[in-house]
Amino acid sequence: MTLVNSSIRKGISIACFLLLSLFAFSSETVKVDTLNSAIPAFQVEKLGGEKSYRISGDRQHQVILQPLTKPFSVIVTNKLGKRIEGVTVYFEMAQIPDGSWQYEVMPQVAVTDSLGVAVSYFTLGSVVGEYQVSARIVTTEPHSFVLFTAYARKSNWVTMLVVGLLGGLALFLMGIKLMSSGFKHSAGERIRIILGKLSKNRFYATGFGAFITMVTQSSSATVVMLMGFVQSGLIRFNQTIGMIFGAAIGTTITVQLISFRIADYSLLIIALGFLLNTFSKRESIKFTGEALLGFGILFYGMHIMGEAMSPLRTYDPFVDLLASLKVPILGIIAGTLFTALIQSSAAFIGILLTLASQGLISLEASIPLMMGANLGTSVTGIFAGIEASREAQKVAMGYTMFKFIGILLLAGFITPFVDLVRYITPDIIVDETMGIASNIPRQVANAHTIFNVLITLAVLPFTNIYAKFIDFILPPIQEKKSKYAVKYLDNSLVSTPSVALKVAKQEVVGLCEIVEEMVDEIIVPFISRDKTPLTRIEDRERNVDYLRDQINQYILQITKQDTTDRETQEAFQVMYVVKELEQIADLVSSNLAERSKWWLQSGYEFSAEGKMELKEFHLLTQKQLKRAVAVFTELNLEKAKKAFKKYENFKEVGRELERQHFNRLKKDNDKTLTSSKTHLEMVSVFRTIGSHANNIAQIILEWPGNK
Repeated sequence: MTLVNSSIRKGISIACFLLLSLFAFSSETVKVDTLNSAIPAFQVEKLGGEKSYRISGDRQHQVILQPLTKPFSVIVTNKLGKRIEGVTVYFEMAQIPDGSWQYEVMPQVAVTDSLGVAVSYFTLGSVVGEYQVSARIVTTEPHSFVLFTAYARKSNWVTMLVVGLLGGLALFLMGIKLMSSGFKHSAGERIRIILGKLSKNRFYATGFGAFITMVTQSSSATVVMLMGFVQSGLIRFNQTIGMIFGAAIGTTITVQLISFRIADYSLLIIALGFLLNTFSKRESIKFTGEALLGFGILFYGMHIMGEAMSPLRTYDPFVDLLASLKVPILGIIAGTLFTALIQSSAAFIGILLTLASQGLISLEASIPLMMGANLGTSVTGIFAGIEASREAQKVAMGYTMFKFIGILLLAGFITPFVDLVRYITPDIIVDETMGIASNIPRQVANAHTIFNVLITLAVLPFTNIYAKFIDFILPPIQEKKSKYAVKYLDNSLVSTPSVALKVAKQEVVGLCEIVEEMVDEIIVPFISRDKTPLTRIEDRERNVDYLRDQINQYILQITKQDTTDRETQEAFQVMYVVKELEQIADLVSSNLAERSKWWLQSGYEFSAEGKMELKEFHLLTQKQLKRAVAVFTELNLEKAKKAFKKYENFKEVGRELERQHFNRLKKDNDKTLTSSKTHLEMVSVFRTIGSHANNIAQIILEWPGNK
């Protein structure tokens, strides 16, 4: 119980004692005792007449049709406090739930013993609910009595508690997932834009980390995403430091949302979200409905957990367990393990908020558990980093050490920290009997926010030193790389399609460079009679095939996610570009490379005019391909239109070259005759390569947002 609660109770106890002393006018007074009970002293009541009681055994909980574990006990004393023997006490039923039977008070009449104690045992009835038994004495004044209250539970209350807890937790996690999905779809493009403009400013990076976490509703998801960015080469590890700190702050937003007690409106929110998501045709409204639907399900899950766990308020083993967790190290360990198990700090802190709202846990006991939850959420990143590169592993280590440093800084100052939280969010007592503050959930949520903000402020000025510290913990290792490997694709980003499509596009840009190199070098064997490039072209062809398979597989994984129409169209266009590039590579490696091998053995030569024409048309083909690659890289509509116009001129040049070649054939030029087939095939293949390049530019004209 809190210090404020204790002070209030002491004040009320003193006041009750003074009232008893002031108004007692008979020779005997009835008081309330706490025999083997934890009933607070301020519950003593002045009953009037000659006697008053001290009671024990009140407010017990038990399964229906079972006897209470403790008897109802009263002590009869005179006004001087001396216990009286031989006083008759009548135990009678005062209230029962409707339809209940088989309840029993035994004995119904008891006489106080030498210690002034009268005892009666009570067996609960067949119906769940509240039972009341009065204990009264007969005096010369009006009858005086006190009431005992007992609560009957269902026989399967433990099973229902577990089912309710698991079901509520499942709904809670499902709600977070739906909220995340709705936010991702509406803000995913912004993430990609911001990532593309990311600067080295630590404050900007911190804000970006908080934004990503607000969208994903999970700091673990943010860390895994950042690991994917580093793994893909989009950013460096030291650029993620500020974003890691921001993720810690961003995750508190979710907790702040769920700390508000709006469960009564959860079904209304679910209904509204369902209507928007199901019947709206605008994607932005559908995503808003999806987020609202998740928000409502989240709160309904918390409501179910709260209802399921309410019996634990009077279950002594559980109360004792929570009391033991006030020891900081035990609370931190418990919070870490449980959060690591369910893979969500928001879910675990949501459970803490539910416990707090039920009066099962105090602010003091929740702090170590909250600290452990912050450390436990880093386990996801650690697991994700097992197969990742060393740079990506540094992201997971950076987040873990950040949380660990926060725990070290706060562990010795929990009491001052609690005072700070209470200063910001003072106690609001609504149940003096149970000592429950209505705003404990708000205090726990604020404690979570304050904890993360404080450690961020403490470490943020030292980001460069912190990065070097992580580099020291995880020094570089010599990583084995396969001959063919992707540079940017990372499976951890697939769950965020907008970002995954960005890295897929980056990988395609690398594929473009390989294909360009193949096109650049294929002219050499024909003009210089040098076969050296053929080995490189053959190797690049295998690399192109490998990247084609990897990119296509990655795109298919993305499309299996909950993608928008825009993202689905973009995924198709990326695969289309990959197909066109792969066909260009095949033309070079199969048609031209195989022809060049024959050409090198034939001993034939092109005429001077034919050689010049081929070199010029090859140059135009290179330019056409480079324009297409530039259009794809920049998604520039104007460049796409320009490339299309250039292609019309390119086709005309190809036709003109064929006419010139036929004119030379009429002159019976020996070199022209012997090289004619090869010359025409090269011109035809170059024209086809230009056509595929134009297809790439054309598909960009249909890119989302370019229409």
